[in-house]
Amino acid sequence: MTATLAPDAPELSSPDAQIVRDFLDASMKPDPEKAATYMSDDVVITFTDGAKYDHPSGTTAFNAARYKWVKKKFGQFDVAPGKTETVVYSVGTLYGEWPDGTPFDGNRYVDRFVIRNGKIVKMDVWNESAERILIRQGTRA
Repeated sequence: MTATLAPDAPELSSPDAQIVRDFLDASMKPDPEKAATYMSDDVVITFTDGAKYDHPSGTTAFNAARYKWVKKKFGQFDVAPGKTETVVYSVGTLYGEWPDGTPFDGNRYVDRFVIRNGKIVKMDVWNESAERILIRQGTRA
């Protein structure tokens, strides 16, 4: 199932995709405490650098060091239901400002979520920020 969305899209037809959307909305404010309400107590978040976190506050701190601010433009949510869990992919782009105030847009991302019993139990994050930082420094990845 794929739901294509504009940034101000209404609720999704998949309850698991809606959980992910609500989590992402909270995490982009950023409100890590509200974002945590969508996650299980034993969640594992693997971020772009391979670091593992057990709470959204870890990724909020990572983002605060990497960006002046960052938001997501949601492209689509792909849902793959299973017997005991559902995998939801959120695909889109990042936009915001680097720490020096330089704006950026169109930075592709893919977030993969595993949902079990209405909670996010695993999150994997990929995006192009590291490559873009290298390019800004004059190095090709």
